[in-house]
Amino acid sequence: MHAKKRLISVLLTVAMTALVILGGKGEIRPLAQEAEEEETWTSKKETIYVWYDDAALESYVNSAAVNFGNAEGVRVIPVLRNTSTMLEDVYEATMNPEKQTPDAYLINNDQLGQAYLAGIATEIQNLSGLVNEAWYPLTALSAVTYDLKMVAYPFYYETSILVYNKDYLDMWVHQQAERKKLEEQGLLEDGESNVWSPNCVTETGLPRTVEGLLCFADTFDAPEEVEGVMKWDVSDIFYNYWIVGDYLIIGGDCGDDSTNLNIYNDETVECLKVYQNLNQFFFIEAGEVDEESALQDFIDGKLVFTIGTTNVLQRLEEAKANGTFLHDYGVAKLPKVSDQLRSRAMSVTKALAVNGFSEHKELANRFAEYLTRTYSSELYSRAGKMGTALEASRGDKVLSIFADQYAESVSLPKIMEIGNLWLQLEVLFSKVWDGEEILPLVKGLEEQIATQISVE
Repeated sequence: MHAKKRLISVLLTVAMTALVILGGKGEIRPLAQEAEEEETWTSKKETIYVWYDDAALESYVNSAAVNFGNAEGVRVIPVLRNTSTMLEDVYEATMNPEKQTPDAYLINNDQLGQAYLAGIATEIQNLSGLVNEAWYPLTALSAVTYDLKMVAYPFYYETSILVYNKDYLDMWVHQQAERKKLEEQGLLEDGESNVWSPNCVTETGLPRTVEGLLCFADTFDAPEEVEGVMKWDVSDIFYNYWIVGDYLIIGGDCGDDSTNLNIYNDETVECLKVYQNLNQFFFIEAGEVDEESALQDFIDGKLVFTIGTTNVLQRLEEAKANGTFLHDYGVAKLPKVSDQLRSRAMSVTKALAVNGFSEHKELANRFAEYLTRTYSSELYSRAGKMGTALEASRGDKVLSIFADQYAESVSLPKIMEIGNLWLQLEVLFSKVWDGEEILPLVKGLEEQIATQISVE
């Protein structure tokens, strides 16, 4: 599911589909048809209910529930909630004595403050003592920390990354080698020069900085099918935030400190100037290009670079398998803004919270650890999700690049008063892209957010 759709709650109620796993048989049946059997079964085994909201996780969660249940002699019932209002639904079910209270549930990291203050998320027990920096990147731990407490188990993440056509980069390397030979022999035509600089582009063609992207575009003799060097969704902040991510401070490392606000600063302004200049080079019309169309152009061989999210690998592998993508590809961390300005992508961490009202907190904590860490080696193969646990990407070169990008990313903040931050940032970037003056826009955003925090 697209990251933006998962972040913005909509006032829509969708009917619940609930699934039951019966013991070690792995048989899936509707809960409504198993009421009598459930009563008999649960009288024999301690039972917890775990809510999740993404059908792609079904095989993974069901398998983990069966394996854990058999090993522990308990019963774990995963319930698929096909809804974008998980937090509200958990609270409603918890406060209603006639409804089944979820013992644990999936939640986006930016909602953890609200969940904790409402009592439906509680400090994790960390029974194994392994939810620490030896097993998780600091980004994951910070994402689930609120008020100096870890209030959920980090599970998987979404972030943005640079995707490139390896065949075109190899072609560029060959062209540069030929140009260098001609330059050394004094055979370049008047006005021509080898403008490639190793400071901005690597020997394999990967840009070290934004300037490197422009340098590549200037020096690449592209084949006829290439329509542009780079295209991405400039209307979605998730693909743009890396430009300012290291300098636009909202809430501090854990995103929960309303006193830590630093938006209107020289570095943010300079980064946005670089971003604004890109429009004069790549000519991307906001609103006419989205994640899907940019990725499809990349698959069609029309682009050298694009910015993708964690779902891009499956799409590209499917396209290679069905013969619609005829090239090799690679992924790399997003380039620096410049030699002096760092970049930092945005990330969203999906976490498993234990309900503070659960009567089975210890069991819920044990299963949460098992699902999010012990069993995480199965997460990508079964569900296509990038696990936050370090071992989830260990030994896989491509997944490790995503993990490195995530480890350096900044999470969406948890400050409840600025729940519309996503939209505010998109408005800012849209205006900057269209050429509006940057200083008043950045200053206005800081003032607007500071007012929201102080009023609340």
